[in-house]
Amino acid sequence: MNDQTTPWHRKAAELTFDGRALIGGKRVDAIDGATFACISPVDGRRLADVARGNDKDIVAAVAAARAAFEDRRWAGMAPARRKRVLIRFAELLLEHRDELALTETLDMGKPIAASRATDVNAAANTLRWYGEAIDKVYDEIAPTADTSLALITREPVGVVGAIVPWNYPMLMASWKIAPALATGNSVVLKPSEKSPLTALRLGELALEAGLPEGVLNVVPGYGHEAGQALALHMDVDCIAFTGSTRVGKQIMQFAGQSNLKRAWTELGGKSPLIVCADVANLDRAVDAAIGSIFYNQGESCNAPSRLFVESSIKNEFLKRALAKVPEHAPGDPLDPQTAMGALVDDTQLQTVLRYIDAGVSEGAKLLAGGERARVDSGGFYVLPTIFDNVRNDMTIAREEIFGPVLSVLAFDDVAEAVRMANATSYGLQASVWTRDINKAHKVARALRAGTVHVNQYDEDDITVPFGGYKQSGNGRDKSLHALDKYTELKTTWIRLE
Repeated sequence: MNDQTTPWHRKAAELTFDGRALIGGKRVDAIDGATFACISPVDGRRLADVARGNDKDIVAAVAAARAAFEDRRWAGMAPARRKRVLIRFAELLLEHRDELALTETLDMGKPIAASRATDVNAAANTLRWYGEAIDKVYDEIAPTADTSLALITREPVGVVGAIVPWNYPMLMASWKIAPALATGNSVVLKPSEKSPLTALRLGELALEAGLPEGVLNVVPGYGHEAGQALALHMDVDCIAFTGSTRVGKQIMQFAGQSNLKRAWTELGGKSPLIVCADVANLDRAVDAAIGSIFYNQGESCNAPSRLFVESSIKNEFLKRALAKVPEHAPGDPLDPQTAMGALVDDTQLQTVLRYIDAGVSEGAKLLAGGERARVDSGGFYVLPTIFDNVRNDMTIAREEIFGPVLSVLAFDDVAEAVRMANATSYGLQASVWTRDINKAHKVARALRAGTVHVNQYDEDDITVPFGGYKQSGNGRDKSLHALDKYTELKTTWIRLE
């Protein structure tokens, strides 16, 4: 198929983008008129000039959010009405599915098939689910003596600042804004400067769905400018951040330096996938390991980048794994058959290549990949890469790469595998593969991670919490537990005469 004549290429040629911020229900330029270029990782084309928000724009957005919160145009709306707005918001995402999917692919580089089938659907489902939850979560009455009545009620925290990453721009935004809006808050959303376009469009669709002006504001910009200003703002009551552990530490410091605002962080990962010799289905384990590390070009905080395989089956496992690698060769992201697309920008490409060089120089055995691909496209692609003979103290085994790079380590005893798996500053996800349910349960309990998968990887839905132990962050996205981040608990004690 000719790349330039596919339907998605034709649609891409017709699509235009509005890079202005959304503040107080209006699309506006940055106050000082500054912009930055939004470059597509697919082919290096300039997609739009985007408003480069800074502290002045954040001040304006927070003021709009505060005004909306204080006059209760949203928080004071009947729960059934707020529910209808969020559900309509979800419906609009699906009605604009092709536009949003194409925007996500052009802006971030992921394959169009994943953007359309996964990201749009998951974002819409998140908004719908929290919309449905609005009139189904009850407050409490404490079991006091007959002389008192004690009410325990949830109230919105106020103004929520949400800073989301570039790897799942639309989905991560929905994970933050859906529960924050469901609980009656006003929000200032700061998308990554690497992929800001779908967040801006979400803001427009929220208004179309009936969300009052000022309740959701979107300010694009750089982290050290707009992001830092949002985290330091004295009138922001809560900051919710997804991104690197390094920046997450800064966010928590800013929260402490300012008004001691709540700071919720979902950070990095170096997730282990443990395959025991008694695995029931070796091919399924191979498919999960390879498919999960190369999904989204490896740009996933929960990617199982450390593969622990019992020594007696390692050679067979690697033989089958290497046979799967060509299925994940980088291709044109606008081709629906492509399984792996482009890295988000040249900076990330160079970062991944440096980690590959470190793996080679520290003595790991390069089995596949390790090089840049599709150079003539003008985009930023790297081959799916597998290293064998990796030690747990190597850089590629310790640090989050955020690219399609798999490190393979051998073990002889499952207790040894657990010790190596836990020997990391991260604790986001993990997986164990065995036909022995007793072993599986013991290993799952021993692994220090927010989610442990058994005989699968990354199967989940909106009903379960997502977050990590240790330096993978605090708090949880998804599920009803996310409501805890955006609400205050109030006790009202009434003396009965």
